[in-house]
Amino acid sequence: MSLVVAELLDYDRLRATQVATVIVRSTSVALVVLGSAQATESLDLAALGAAAVRRRRGGGGVVLLGRGDLWVDWWVPTGDPRWSPDVHATAVAVGDRWAGVLGSHRDAPVEVHRGRLVDDPTRPGVCFAGRGPGEVFVGGLKAVGVTQWRVREGAFVSTVLPASPQARLAPAFAGTSGAFASLAHATVATLGLEGAVEAVLEELTRVDGPWRVERPAPLA
Repeated sequence: MSLVVAELLDYDRLRATQVATVIVRSTSVALVVLGSAQATESLDLAALGAAAVRRRRGGGGVVLLGRGDLWVDWWVPTGDPRWSPDVHATAVAVGDRWAGVLGSHRDAPVEVHRGRLVDDPTRPGVCFAGRGPGEVFVGGLKAVGVTQWRVREGAFVSTVLPASPQARLAPAFAGTSGAFASLAHATVATLGLEGAVEAVLEELTRVDGPWRVERPAPLA
C-alpha cells in the first residue's frame, strides 16, 4: 500500500508572498523528501527509525535532510526584476550565488552545472547522483542540490548542502542499497565548513539583494 505523504512546505503561503524572499530552513529530525511524482510502494520508513517522510513540489529525486544541513530556499515573485521566464536561467542564477559564496571559503574548484539534466542510470531517482541545472560541484563532487517549482505567481528554488551522507537512505529503499552505497558527494564537514555555517548563510542572504530573510522554526 502506498504511504500518504504530507507536503514538505506550505506552498499556498509561498504563492501569496509578494516580496522576494530567502528562507533559511532547518529540521530537528531526519526527513526523507520525495520528488513530486516519486512512488512510495518500496519505501521502508521503519528501517530509518524515527525519520519522517515528506513530498516536495517540483523536480528532483529523493534526498535526506537532517540537522546541520545548509538548506536555503529562494522565492522570486513574477513582479520582481530577478524573476525570469527561463527555467534554466533561474536555476543557474541560484547556483552562481552558491558558487560565489563557497568559492570564498574553499580553495577547490567550484563549478555550476549549466547544461541540461543528466540522470545517473545506476541510481535513478536519487537526487545527489545526477546533475541538474544550477547544481554546484566542488572538487568534482556534487555539493548543492537544486530543485525548482514554478507557478504563475513566481519561481521557488530550493537548495541544500547536506551535513550527512545520502548513503544513509539505503535501508529505506528495499533492493536499492547499491544505488546509495558508492554515492560520493560533498558535505558540510568534507568542505570544512562546520565553523563557517552562519557566515555562509549570511553571505547567501545578501547576494543579489535586497531580500526579505525568513528563518522559520525547524521542521519536526
